[in-house]
Amino acid sequence: MRDTDLQAAGGALLAWYDRHAREMPWRVGPAARLAGVRPDPYRVWLSEVMLQQTTVAAVIAKFLRFTALWPDVHALAAAEEAEIMAEWAGLGYYARARNLHKCARMVSQDLDGQFPDSREALLKLPGIGPYTAAAIASIAFDRPETVVDGNVERVISRLFAVETPLPASKPELTGLAARLTPQARPGDHAQAMMDLGATICTPGQPACGICPLVGPCAARARGLAPDLPRKTPKPAKPVRLGFAYIARRADGALLLERRPPRGLLGGMLAWPCSDWGDAPQEIPPLVAAWQPVPGEVRHTFTHFHLRLALRVARVSEEAQANRGDFVDTRAFRPEALPTVMRKAWQLAETALPAL
Repeated sequence: MRDTDLQAAGGALLAWYDRHAREMPWRVGPAARLAGVRPDPYRVWLSEVMLQQTTVAAVIAKFLRFTALWPDVHALAAAEEAEIMAEWAGLGYYARARNLHKCARMVSQDLDGQFPDSREALLKLPGIGPYTAAAIASIAFDRPETVVDGNVERVISRLFAVETPLPASKPELTGLAARLTPQARPGDHAQAMMDLGATICTPGQPACGICPLVGPCAARARGLAPDLPRKTPKPAKPVRLGFAYIARRADGALLLERRPPRGLLGGMLAWPCSDWGDAPQEIPPLVAAWQPVPGEVRHTFTHFHLRLALRVARVSEEAQANRGDFVDTRAFRPEALPTVMRKAWQLAETALPAL
């Protein structure tokens, strides 16, 4: 595609974005931006970290909750990590929350609350990788960085008819996206690409008839649009097994433990569990008359499927556990648990009243 054609495509994309931009609580819309309103780097950073591996629909409520509790980076830096982890529950990939707190503290304490405005400087902050650095630099500071997420990969693979399967095609797609990134309004361009992929150039059957890039789209011309991007098949995920234990004391308190800071669900509150593997051994956290709960908890992580058998017990107020602590029922918040542990609680509730 010639440079003049790329410029025309970029202009058509921005004109479409000016009319159809999605409204997001962290976004400054094109009209306001053209009027001189600048995005808040804190809100852009927070949204980009939350959106990693997570859908917009799942993030919006969490973002509003975070910004209500911690409206700026200084407030977030001053929060306790346990508070942040509890509010993050349900978003998954919990290392993001720990790095979020580390990054907030660095920006608050070392940078006087000011986020760097370049990709290179942003990369030095905890939890910020190449994609997030490019997105913040582009959207918050209007730097002409190339921002490529899954939506953008799909748009570019179709626009240029790239048939090499993902992930091998990533470098080529990034290079082609860089050719399309303009010097003027790069932040709006980045968000326009994301919006186009999310609403029109969608997986499966794209809505090519209303796409602003239908003219120069090579995949559309060749009848390949529904088939792109191609992807290398992923191997089947293994299944791991385990046991989870929910103990209720006579006064209603529940036994919970905080998982180690590293590893799956790192730093999160959880029910005491066995190891997760092919043939886990039952290792209850205290001596009790443990009863099996019919059914099992099923959850899928990035690299494996988990199936947990649930054990419940009622214990005396004097009971001593070898790990974890009893939490008063008035302080227990199921929504502060990670999703898999919340599933376990929902299953346990069917059995606990009878104990």
